[in-house]
Amino acid sequence: MVKFDDVKVWSVSAELEITKSWRDSEQYAFNEKSGKPIYSLDTPPPYINSPIHIGHAVGYSMLDMFVRYRRMKGYEVLFPLGLDRNGLPVEIAAEKKFNISAFKVSREQFIDACEKLLEETSLTTIDSFEKLGISFTSYKTGSHIGAVYLTDSPEYRTLTQSTFIELYKRNLIYEDNRVSNWDSKLQTTVADNEIDYIDLPSTFNHVQWTVKETGEKIVIATTRPELIATCKMVIYNPGDERYKHLEGKTAVTPIFDKEVRIAPHPFAQVEKGTGLVMMCSAGDLTDIRFFREMGLEVVIAIEKDGTMNDNAGFLKGLKVRDARAKMIDTLKEKGLLVKQESIMHRTPISERSKVEIEFIAMPEFYLKQMEFKEHLLKLQKHIAFYPEEARKILESWIDQISIDWPISRRRFYSTEIPLWYSDDKVAVPKPGGYYRPWKESPPEDAEVFKNGKRIGAVSDFKDAEWKGEERVFDTWFDSSISNLFITKYGSDEKLFKAAYPVSLRPQGKEIIRTWLYYTILRGYLQTDKACFKDVWIHQHIVDEKGEKMSKSLGNVIDPHDILKEFGAEPFRLWAASEGDLSKQDISCTKDKIRGETKTINKMFNVARFILQFKKPEKPAALTNLDTLFIDYIEDITAYADKEYGRYNFFRPALGLKQFLWEEFASHYLEMVKNRAYNTDNKFTEQEKNSAIYSLYYIFERFLVLEYPIIPQVCTVIGERYGIDPQNASFPKAEKVSSDISIIPLIKEFNSMVWKAKKERGIALNAKLEGMKIPEELAEFSKDLTSCHNLE
Repeated sequence: MVKFDDVKVWSVSAELEITKSWRDSEQYAFNEKSGKPIYSLDTPPPYINSPIHIGHAVGYSMLDMFVRYRRMKGYEVLFPLGLDRNGLPVEIAAEKKFNISAFKVSREQFIDACEKLLEETSLTTIDSFEKLGISFTSYKTGSHIGAVYLTDSPEYRTLTQSTFIELYKRNLIYEDNRVSNWDSKLQTTVADNEIDYIDLPSTFNHVQWTVKETGEKIVIATTRPELIATCKMVIYNPGDERYKHLEGKTAVTPIFDKEVRIAPHPFAQVEKGTGLVMMCSAGDLTDIRFFREMGLEVVIAIEKDGTMNDNAGFLKGLKVRDARAKMIDTLKEKGLLVKQESIMHRTPISERSKVEIEFIAMPEFYLKQMEFKEHLLKLQKHIAFYPEEARKILESWIDQISIDWPISRRRFYSTEIPLWYSDDKVAVPKPGGYYRPWKESPPEDAEVFKNGKRIGAVSDFKDAEWKGEERVFDTWFDSSISNLFITKYGSDEKLFKAAYPVSLRPQGKEIIRTWLYYTILRGYLQTDKACFKDVWIHQHIVDEKGEKMSKSLGNVIDPHDILKEFGAEPFRLWAASEGDLSKQDISCTKDKIRGETKTINKMFNVARFILQFKKPEKPAALTNLDTLFIDYIEDITAYADKEYGRYNFFRPALGLKQFLWEEFASHYLEMVKNRAYNTDNKFTEQEKNSAIYSLYYIFERFLVLEYPIIPQVCTVIGERYGIDPQNASFPKAEKVSSDISIIPLIKEFNSMVWKAKKERGIALNAKLEGMKIPEELAEFSKDLTSCHNLE
């Protein structure tokens, strides 16, 4: 372990030695038998298909501050590191690294490639967090809480499948063939909250139609003329006087000559296009909602691979964009294209692949959520949000939900859906095992259902030929049980009862509508409770210009470079004191982080100064000045305790840094050092001991308050002082009896004296005549006179 006397300036090499000793000591092992209340964190498992980024480094450093504070407050902390190793990001990375396609090699070969990739990246991620000094719950012999959990482990996937089986048997999961969001590149269904919207250049095509009964020519504007074949109704706004005479009549589609009804409906906007709208089966989300509401027959013209099918007639086989171009050319040839307008069209794209979303009918599994919306809105009010305004994002999303959650995906590296089929029978295994239906037969004791009713077990159907389900779960279906997994839901009832609801869910604001919402939903369906006590939502790390960091902009700061150049402690001190991450983006530059090394080295310098003096017992009475500054650190203690408990380390960190540099080092220490030395015997022995005692008291308290932020530094200094911040209780602030508002007046007087000496060209320890101590500072006159050598 690094010793205080060996540190001249803080260094990366010192940190590496400290973090290694922490890892080897297993001092953060979770002990469920300690009798302490449990404080549990459902940490956001980072994807490990690439190294951690600056956001991970800052976020997890903040979480470590939270848990170190909670340990000091007497909690048994459950703080496991989870690594997310499921889903599309892993698959995409494997395809890129090994130059393969999931659709051109066997499933087994592709899964092997994903696992090979993950083996290479997992250790790098763990090493990075270790170097940051993160005190994750460690593994200790006899403890069943490991240091790291993996979302692709058999244990984790077992719980995912077990919860699915429970929900399936409760009829909360069903399969339906309905129009869904489709990613034609990744060949899978995606949920609404996996869609982004961007403005893309497009054309508003004004197309001529005919009214069957009267021969009247009407014009309908559309961005998707390739879908005219799927139109089932033409609508206009009920308040649009131009078209009221068309109600009940029939429109004939151009090119395809199909008849569709014309009717009023509020989905049509008077000002948009011509005011007439063709409602296609699946042109956009509005179309989908409309068809459900009106009970119209859905006609899908686009295949899974993004090409047009038989329903598109002469456009069959073309990619969507090519079909659109050909349809426009055909309309022009036939004189049916009245005009075109160039527009920017708000277009849904896949969050993962960035391709435009299409809407096609696919059989998928759905988890019921629509019927629970109102209850979830009430339930989330039992969760405290930090900051409170982040709650609005969740509430807004719940209000917007319009369909049940499609939880099945047509991909490969994720938890398999544990079902088998034989004709009209479905085999459902018992919870508690990890099943891979694509390569395994159903267990003999798996229950068999027909039309939702149990009709026996697999062993009862000897002649049945079972085909395993090939689909997997949406990654969020896996991720949304992380809180259940870490608290041992279904496997350790005693621990689960003590640790659930989880104390804190920390996460970014951009995944409120996914990870947070789905976890609350799943927690409610499994436990009938709110799954968290607190939620801490953080913003982003940006560059010095306030722009989001990205490789394309060349403004990325790699945390690995920071750790090599400066170490974790300057980085953590910067992270805590740069801004309130829960309320604002904070900007990151190397210069700012480099600057924090000065504060750390200042701490060592102050520590060395105080250690010149032997620590005395507390004297019978303290001087007024010493009492004032002890009261000041007590006031800081009360404030830090309050704000740390509310996940706000920014204000206390700023206050502690200012206290070190300003009030303590620049003023108090300068004012009492003559008394501590007492070389001219102007002070009594009690006054001298009062100074030394107070220097130790204040600085030791400072170390304990600073410990959650920079634990390595405070541990090294603390050891030399005979204190162990890691095992210390958070101090209870003593009642303040002094008027600490007078401290700025003391600082003002000191600065005035130092300025006067500088202007007169005399040394700071030289005598100064004609400077009177203000009456309100009279009680401190002996120290002020000695400090400034006043006549």
